[in-house]
This record gives sequence, C-alpha cells and structure tokens, in this order.
Amino acid sequence: MIMSSKELLKEYKKNAMTPFEVEKLEFAGVGEHDVYNITAPFLLNGERLLAGRVEARDSEESNIYFFTKQDGVWVKKEDAITFKMQDPFITFIQNELVIGGVETYPLPENKEALGWRTVFYKGKTLDNLEKIFVGPKGMKDLRLVEQSDGTIGVFTRPQGEKGGRGKIGYACIEDLSDLTIEVIENAPLFEDQFLDEEWGGCNEIHVLKDGTLGVLGHIGSFDEKGNRHYYSMTFQMNPVTRERTKLRLLAIRNNFLEAEAKRSDLVDVVFSGGLVRHSNGTATLYAGIGDACAQSITIVDPFLGL
Repeated sequence: MIMSSKELLKEYKKNAMTPFEVEKLEFAGVGEHDVYNITAPFLLNGERLLAGRVEARDSEESNIYFFTKQDGVWVKKEDAITFKMQDPFITFIQNELVIGGVETYPLPENKEALGWRTVFYKGKTLDNLEKIFVGPKGMKDLRLVEQSDGTIGVFTRPQGEKGGRGKIGYACIEDLSDLTIEVIENAPLFEDQFLDEEWGGCNEIHVLKDGTLGVLGHIGSFDEKGNRHYYSMTFQMNPVTRERTKLRLLAIRNNFLEAEAKRSDLVDVVFSGGLVRHSNGTATLYAGIGDACAQSITIVDPFLGL
C-alpha cells in the first residue's frame, strides 16, 4: 500500500525525536546571492569541500560553486571550477570524484521556457574534471553509486508517460562506460512508492555494511493552493533482489531554523543534499531550505548499525 506524503508526515510527527543540533550555514564570496541545495561536505585530496547552488533571489539562473570552511563560514574557493548548473551532488567511483548537476537550456519549440538534463563530470582533482555523460532531456535526480561488488547502481527519475510526476527507477551497470541513455530510460521503476499526484527522487546513496543501499531522497506534493511541500525521506534497498523498505520521513521544515523562502509557494521545502554518518550513532543531514538557504540538522542515523 502506497502511503501519501500526508500519511508519512502524520507517522513522522507521531514518532519524531528532537534533533540534536540545527545550524544555518553561512557563506562568503557570493555577494547577495543565495546558496542552497548543497552537497554534504566531502574530502578531496585531504581538503574538506562543499558544493552549493548559487543564484539571485529573483532568478533561476544558477551556478555551482565549491566552498571551504574557514572560521565557521563556508568561503567560495576562488581557484575552483564553477558550473552553470543547479543542484549539485557528488559520489566517488573507482577512487575518482563524480560530480553532477542539472543543466538548463532553452527549448527549441519555446525559447522562453527551459528544459533540463543531468550532466556528470569526473576526475581526481577539481582541476581536471571532464564531462563524461549527459542524461536524458527532462530528467533530474539521476544518481550513481559504486556498490559493494564493484558494479554501479543507477537511480533514475523519469517524468511523463513513464514516471508521471516523478518516480524512482534502478538499473545496474558494470562500468561508467556502460552508462547510456538507453540504460536510464529502460530502468524499471519502483511502482509502489509514490501516488500518481505526488513525486519523489533520490539525492544520495549510501552503501551499507551488508551490501544494501541506504537511499536519501525527497518526496514532494502540491496542496490545493499550488504550494509545494518537500520532505526529506529515506529507504533501504537490496540491489540484488530489489527488495525495499517502506519510505519514512527523515526531516521536515519545522525541524529547521526560521529563514526566508525564495517564493511564498516554497516555504515548506526541504531538499535533501547529503548525509554524513557519525560513529556515535548520529548523522548530519545537509539540506536546501525554501530554495533560498542551506541548513544542517543532526539526528539519529537512519541506517544505524548498517
């Protein structure tokens, strides 16, 4: 039985625990621009970095910048590459950084409207990142993960005739060179996760000790006034059998600090960015809030013991 986002929210509120710590991330080197929909911090060649979506409050024209933390503030890394993309995400495959984002482009049939697609780059340093793949037109939330057996899991999120407003699919490939549009478009969907009038997607995949995958994602819906509601969610998946646990919410907007939103219809938006798991049984979730700021929240590790 598919649970609606309202039912998941009711279940979450019934069992929710008070977060251990909540923080609004501060950024420097971006002028008056907002930074949101961030990755979790990650290490690259001994340097702790974070990537974020940077844009003006009244615009959808975005750049991805890299930041380093100095005296509690995330400062733009001036010598790092930037991308004209949205919603960055990272993973490591065969000891190389793989970073992706959403690239927008004018639609040939309507120059005033934008299409979008997911683009991947890889490299051992930020100085030598090369474009390796451009995803299908109209698909966001495309994610990759190197699995415990060395194969690569491919999580998709088609929309339209296949996928409706957005459903999660999964395929497995042997190597990055095997990633094709056909593999993505033919990935079987998990049909029992989202109602047709709602949608969801993957944001980050964690390989757990037993070889299963811990998925950090989001579920979204519209209310009767057209306002968007996004919640952070998780589930576990066995990549061999495709068996999954049911969705459960990880965090909602009320868990975070007060902050302005980009628009009035985006007030209740938590967009999962990344999860850092700690040895003491907690984890820190990094998220975009209201399409206007970035915050982190420390909670019980959703994959505790795995």
